[in-house]
This record gives sequence, structure tokens and C-alpha cells, in this order.
Amino acid sequence: MAKHNWTREELIVALNLYCKISFKESRASHPLVIEYAKLIGRSPAAMNLKIGNLGRFDPLLQAKGITGLVNGSKLDECVWNEFMSNPEALSYESERIIAKLRKTNVENILNVSINDLPQGIEKERVVRQRVNQQFFRDSVIAAYHGTCCVSGVTTPSLIEACHISPWAEDVKNRTNPANGLCLNSFFHKAFDNWLFTITPDYVIDIKQELIDSIIDDNFRSYLVRIKGSEMNMPEKFAPDINLLNKHYIQYSNM
Repeated sequence: MAKHNWTREELIVALNLYCKISFKESRASHPLVIEYAKLIGRSPAAMNLKIGNLGRFDPLLQAKGITGLVNGSKLDECVWNEFMSNPEALSYESERIIAKLRKTNVENILNVSINDLPQGIEKERVVRQRVNQQFFRDSVIAAYHGTCCVSGVTTPSLIEACHISPWAEDVKNRTNPANGLCLNSFFHKAFDNWLFTITPDYVIDIKQELIDSIIDDNFRSYLVRIKGSEMNMPEKFAPDINLLNKHYIQYSNM
């Protein structure tokens, strides 16, 4: 393939892929790397290198000493900053670009039927919402390697992407992976109901009323044991401490 500078559209596709796969599992032989590279007319090796270029902007990877590949372009940084400043807009744009390259409509990437939706603006709004919800879920679960950050549960049917700052209240951060926690269904429900939280220091806190409500002695002892311990951090996209603090304050006042 002929070499040429990466375009903004190509970089948005690469960023979409960066969000959806594990950084340490990214390689030229990865099926998604192969597929997305083909979509934009790049080699899998070039796509994998670009994922490495983008990784150098992630503070959590930097903190771990994983600085990615440094020989990127200024446009890499611009696209990264655009995503972090307005993830809700760029995540949807990335899915539209990928759908276009696949010669299909963006709604066809959904895992749910939309045939019964009304036409016009309302349908477009719902499609956008569902596309972005799927992007958020994929990104958060990839960041945590599909593992609950509290319990360590990895059963796919029990793993969920939890918004720290609620979807309905925080439009800007709806698809921001740093606004997400990978939790099993029990802890997700407890988080949404202010019975459990993660402090801005990444420490697990659980309301005593939840602990006291547990009949099973072993499970109650488990909750007591993990209270005050640190959550398991993701590989990338560390939970935003300002968003955690917002939840923690509300949790403390409930």
C-alpha cells in the first residue's frame, strides 16, 4: 500500500479501534486491526502502529510507563484532544465513518432492532443514543479486559459498563470511557442506587445498610472485607476523579 499522511477520518477510525480493544493485545494479527485497516486502505501493521501512537496520549498508560509509540503526528494529538473534549460527538462520528466504509448504515451496527422506531428526527435521536451506548459499553469493557473492577468477575453475561456520571444528566461525558466503571450487575445496581461508590482515591466504599441487608454470612463478610480496599484499575482511561468525586459527594449525602 502506498504511504501517505493519515487523514482526520482515518485517525478517527483508528481512535475508535483504540477504544475498543486492549492496548496490550493490539497487534497486526488482531481480527479488528485487520478489518479496520482494510476499511481505510492501510496495512494491519500501520494500523497497529497508529494505535501505539494514540496510546502515548493516555495518562494512565503514561503512569504505567507505557508511553506508546512516539513517532506520531500533530494531527494524532488534535484528534485525541477533540475526542476527550467532546467524546459524545466524536464517538458517533467514528461509528458513522466506519458504517460508511462498510457500505452500510450506522443503525445496522446496532445489536437491537429499530424497525419499529418512528421516522424522522426522533428515529435519528434514538439511533444516535443506541450507537453511542454501544460504543461506551465496548470501550469500558475493553479498558477493564471484561473484568469487574470490584469483584473480579469475568462472566460476560454479568459484566456491565456503568456510568459514573449518569447518561441522562451528563451529555458531554455520555460516551467518555473515563466516565465508566466495569462492574458486575450487583455492583452496578448498588452504584446507581447510592449503596456503593468508588472514592476519588479509587477506594471501594459500601453503605452499612447494604451490608446489613445481606442474609448470607459469607457474602456479607465478603462485602466487609472489600470495603476500604482499592478497586482494580483499568488498562487505559482511568476513571475521572472529578466524576468520582461528584458521585461520592451524592453518595455521602444520601
